[in-house]
Amino acid sequence: MKTKGQKKLRLFGILAAFSAIFFIAGCGLRATPPKRYPIKLEVWGLFDDSDAFSAAIGAYQKANPNVTGINYKKLTPDTYQKDLLDALASGQGPDIILIQNTWLPSFEDKIVPVTPDILTEQNYRAEFPDVVANDFIDQGKIYATPLSVDSLALYYNKDLFNQAGITAPPASWNDFTTEAKQLTKIDGTGNITQSGAALGTAYNIKRSTDILNLLMMQENTPMLDDRQSRANFDQGSVSASNGNASYPGVAALTFYTNFAKTNSSFYSWNPNMHYSLDAFSEGTLAMMLDYSWDISTIRNKAPKLNFTIAPVPQLNPAAPVNFPNYWAFAVAKNKTSAMPVSGSQQPVQIPNTVRAAEAWSFLKYLTDKPVAAAGQNPSTVFDPAADFLKKTGHPAARKDLIEKQKTDVDLGAFAAGNLVAKDWKEVNPPAIETIFASMIDSVNKGSMSVNDALKAAAAQVSQLMNNQ
Repeated sequence: MKTKGQKKLRLFGILAAFSAIFFIAGCGLRATPPKRYPIKLEVWGLFDDSDAFSAAIGAYQKANPNVTGINYKKLTPDTYQKDLLDALASGQGPDIILIQNTWLPSFEDKIVPVTPDILTEQNYRAEFPDVVANDFIDQGKIYATPLSVDSLALYYNKDLFNQAGITAPPASWNDFTTEAKQLTKIDGTGNITQSGAALGTAYNIKRSTDILNLLMMQENTPMLDDRQSRANFDQGSVSASNGNASYPGVAALTFYTNFAKTNSSFYSWNPNMHYSLDAFSEGTLAMMLDYSWDISTIRNKAPKLNFTIAPVPQLNPAAPVNFPNYWAFAVAKNKTSAMPVSGSQQPVQIPNTVRAAEAWSFLKYLTDKPVAAAGQNPSTVFDPAADFLKKTGHPAARKDLIEKQKTDVDLGAFAAGNLVAKDWKEVNPPAIETIFASMIDSVNKGSMSVNDALKAAAAQVSQLMNNQ
């Protein structure tokens, strides 16, 4: 039989043991530390060479020696999606992939969302423009993260503006139509010898369907119904204040196609014109809407062309809206990974959760705002995203870097546009682009009215959604 003293000693021993356990846990120590697997990561991308990532890869591997290699592979845009889908289906594809901002609906089952211990939704929404969260967050899960965001801007020929006595680019669409008319020249036989603006057609204008989407976004067109079960851009709405009906989709398509109608006061373009990018480079086009990636294309085509870039015109300048087209990195799902380990005859199978976590940790490092250590000067901290933008000349994705780019002569309009960019959930982007181009073309040819073309396009998009 134990005495009271012995019972107290035993109780004290138990409490001491628990205290030791809690002390060890509180200090971040573990009796059996988690296993660190040697991991190699493969990244598939487009457009950018490996040099754009070399500094970030080197710095990450130095801080994470268990990552024994990060290989970046640049692929060809024309076959990228097919190559990617084939690789993912094989289970031996890349660890990290680049997806377009409209691809999430079709890629969500092929990629792994980040876990909150690596990147939180609060931090993600604070660091990136609203459109990024809209594109890549679904049901509270983050599926991709970008280094760069691109949105439309207005390219204009300064020499043609000067010759016409126009001192500033248009800020509104009313100004745009006025200036386009001033800048358009038509000869005695009805041929356009100088175009004020490249709008109106489908197939000889760079990203024509994106420009139409821009107009629809600015018109607040309801692209889908409330349940996101069918296309709704052909429908009207009734104002609660005055009871009047409005058809924003009709207004957007009418405005766009009027630039290709010979009997319109907007007439400045037609299907027989040179491709818009070529016409602008040749100096026969005064204004076009395009993304930042064609700055270098134009300068290579026409080194002496005197052009600059301004924000896109707005329907309501007090509440600006832009349209984006960009790419972001995601982590592929269910890849089979094995690494040789010293002293072992068989390669070690790496759990998919471990591989995905390491891949996402690298993406967070690559795209997230770096945090200075205690006592460290923030200006001395290496920023992988800033280094990437400096090397590539792309517009920024992160808000703090967008702020720095706002005054940049080339990138300022795109950077500011990223903050007000808006898009919609496209279930099959390539098919929808084809449908929109056909819709524009049917109005150009007069085979359909604007109303009928919109209804036909909405029915086709709805059918795509039903087939998913």
